[in-house]
Amino acid sequence: MLNYKLLTPGPLTTTSAVKEQMLEDHCTWDEDYKKITRSICAKLLEIAHVSEPEYTSVLIQGSGTFGVESVITSVVGKKDVLLIASNGAYGERMADIAMHAGIDYILYSEEYNKMPSSSRIKEILNDNPQITHVSMVHSETTSGILNDIKPVADVVKSAGKTFIVDAMSSFGGVDINVGELGIDFIISSANKCIQGVPGFSFIICRTDKLEESKGKARSLSLDLYDQWNTMHKDGKWRFTSPTHVVLAFWKALEELDEEGGVGARYERYKNNNRYLIEHMAEMGFSTYIDKSIQGPIITTFYYPENIKCDFDEMYNYIKERGYAIYPGKLTNAETFRIGNIGEIYQEDMEKLCNIFKSYLEEKR
Repeated sequence: MLNYKLLTPGPLTTTSAVKEQMLEDHCTWDEDYKKITRSICAKLLEIAHVSEPEYTSVLIQGSGTFGVESVITSVVGKKDVLLIASNGAYGERMADIAMHAGIDYILYSEEYNKMPSSSRIKEILNDNPQITHVSMVHSETTSGILNDIKPVADVVKSAGKTFIVDAMSSFGGVDINVGELGIDFIISSANKCIQGVPGFSFIICRTDKLEESKGKARSLSLDLYDQWNTMHKDGKWRFTSPTHVVLAFWKALEELDEEGGVGARYERYKNNNRYLIEHMAEMGFSTYIDKSIQGPIITTFYYPENIKCDFDEMYNYIKERGYAIYPGKLTNAETFRIGNIGEIYQEDMEKLCNIFKSYLEEKR
């Protein structure tokens, strides 16, 4: 098989050491394994700048969407109303989850290249006092925008509402002080900025808010309170856990510390991103997002003018030379995306830009 690096927002390229952890087998009932689960839960709180008993953490089998669905369908009760602030496909996915679960919700949609407005959210809350919960995405990988969650958090908390944040592609790569922001539930997954492999998501939440959700869940397997209630006792998962993924994640957490923590990882991602944007611009690839709101995780590029590019052809050309990029997710523009998280460094950005340069020369 061709060995290539992933320039995507996850799954992403992992280290050999993380992969090697998956060569070991563990029993889900074993105390050594349960100890690892407990250690992961504690470490996640540390990364979020919170601690017990005010906050707690819980792991959920499945992809990041499983985690988002677990929170929304477990926390928003039958008499509650959820306001979803969306500016991309993953905000819209929250609405899809709410619709399928029969949850009463209001969708505030912003353009994909603009942040949700805190003042607009304040207006909606004032006009709809029945709203009990507000949710939004932090790093919206549809476009690459990094939403500013602080002004929204201030509005939500001033209104006394519960704040849910999808930080799938930012937690561990962008510093988020969950306690200071007053976030009630924040969700991410193993295969993103902490640089593990796919298989589980995790939620960091206010303990009192989680306890209030007891009995509200619309799903057995995604019941967030029941999952936490079992796991919090001794580290045991309710149902069969992805043992190999958990071991890989624990190693990835160690590597995060070795790199210097979230701050150091953010600087690497940011430098990768800036190098990429600067050198792609020299070749005629402009960005969909203004640089003032561009996140360090993934970038959406327009194709150069006056050069007809086919994504599949370009993708295969780049993949054959060692890298996999991402198709665009916009419906109103011809774009493609490049991620720069994972075990990716500036030398990878340099190689990629040289590949693009060769590709364009051939097209010309």
